[in-house]
Parts: sequence; C-alpha cells; structure tokens
Amino acid sequence: MPELPEVETVRRGLAPVMEGRRLASVVQRRPDLRWPLPERFAERLTGRRVLRLGRRSKYLLADLDGDETLIVHLGMSGRMTVDGALVGDFVHDTGAASPHDHVTFDIEGGARITFNDPRRFGAMDLWPTDRLTDHRLLAALGPEPLGNAFSGAHLAERFAHRRTSVKAALLDQRTVAGLGNIYVCEALFRAGVAPARLAGSLSRRRIDRLAAAIRETLEEAIQAGGSSLRDYRQADGALGYFQHAFRVYGREGEPCVAPGCKGIVARLVQSARSSFWCPRCQR
Repeated sequence: MPELPEVETVRRGLAPVMEGRRLASVVQRRPDLRWPLPERFAERLTGRRVLRLGRRSKYLLADLDGDETLIVHLGMSGRMTVDGALVGDFVHDTGAASPHDHVTFDIEGGARITFNDPRRFGAMDLWPTDRLTDHRLLAALGPEPLGNAFSGAHLAERFAHRRTSVKAALLDQRTVAGLGNIYVCEALFRAGVAPARLAGSLSRRRIDRLAAAIRETLEEAIQAGGSSLRDYRQADGALGYFQHAFRVYGREGEPCVAPGCKGIVARLVQSARSSFWCPRCQR
C-alpha cells in the first residue's frame, strides 16, 4: 500500500495540473470502489474548480469551490496518472482505457487524470470542507510526521507505559499519521531500535533519535519519488527510486550496511507483517 512519501509524490505531480482549474468532465465507470461512491458523484464534481490539492496521512484532499473536498485513498494498487499534460519534465500517455480505469477527470486545458485500481481497495468520497476533520477516515489520525506537531515529546507521551512493540505503536495511525511497514522498518534501523522493543521501555534520548529518523527517512523517500515495489507509479507514470536505498526492508539474509557492523539482516513477523532489522545494530 502506498505510504506517505508515495502519496505526497503523487500530490506534487497532480497539483500543477489540478490546482486552480475546473473539472470539465468527470466519468465514473462503476458505482463503487472499496465502498460505494457518493450519490451523483460525477455530476457533483463536474464543473467544480480545484482550489487546493493537499494531503492528510495517506489521503489526497482536493478542496473544491462550493465548500466540498474530494477525498482519495489509493488503496493497495490505485494510481492517479496524467495524460496529455506536462508533468515536471514528462508527458505521460496512458493510451487506451484499461478495464481498471474506474474514474477519469478531464481538466480544463486538456489534461486527463485517470484513477486506475485493479484490486479496488481504493476509495473516494465527497465531504464538507469545513467539517473535514470529522470524516471517519480522518478524525482519529495523529500528527503529520513532517509537521510541527510531531516531535520526540509527542512520541514520548504516546509511548508512555505502553507494552506494545514500538513497531506496532508507530503503525498505529493515532500515534503518527501516514507511516506504513516500509518506512517504520527503515526509521527503526536508522534509530538503532529493535522493532520488537516495548514502546514504553524506550528512553527519551532514544525516542528523540527515533523521531529524527522518521523525519529523515520520509524526506529522503519523497525526494526519491517514493518506493515502487509492485503497483505504485508517480503521476507521470515513472517509478519511485527509494527502494534502491533500503537499508533493511526486503534485505533478509544480506549483510548489514552500517559501517563496521558484521550483522545479517533478519526478518520477524509481527501481527502478520514482516519486520526487517539488524539484530546487532538494533536494540
């Protein structure tokens, strides 16, 4: 599933095409994705101007004139790609429509944005902009890890007396928004914290180091355009490149990359998810 860096990369690719422009035509090719689409979905969107394209956690948020916001979640395999418009230094041509092209947005000026989702775990909704924080998908989210509200102090408060693993605590979207399995594994390695370590057992010094590692990992991943493992593509159709910089994720049995470490990357299963770590570096 795309995590924060992938969604932020898509947002940055779509913003120059969408912001300030009207949705000249919207076509939905099925009544539902993961859940039913809102009533009169295409009709309500057609003709609306996109005032701003933002992101909250793993959700794209298109603020529209008329005081509604389009909420988009890419799910496991969803992509939003641009056809017929300059995106950065690329022009992406999607070619003939795919059976998995479920929603298309024709933008004034000639661009077309296509939402393609083979598994249909993605979702879209329309919600009043002034009540966006009340939406069931957004209401319980913790702070953005790249925002001012996220810090070692925040993590220390959330971790206090918790007897769950630090890995599970970070995947809890109420602790911090937007983190998934890949970037938690990578941040824990950089911070030298074992994924099975109890969250409540970490010292404040180690928590501060972990908060800094989370920011650093996410910022580097965004600069690399995210990580492409299976379905993820940027808005121009290009692959992300951060997977080439993974230090532990997916590297079971390979030597640890930390200077001077002779450890071997191991894998353990936590709540049906694989955690990759170096038993020598991470305590």
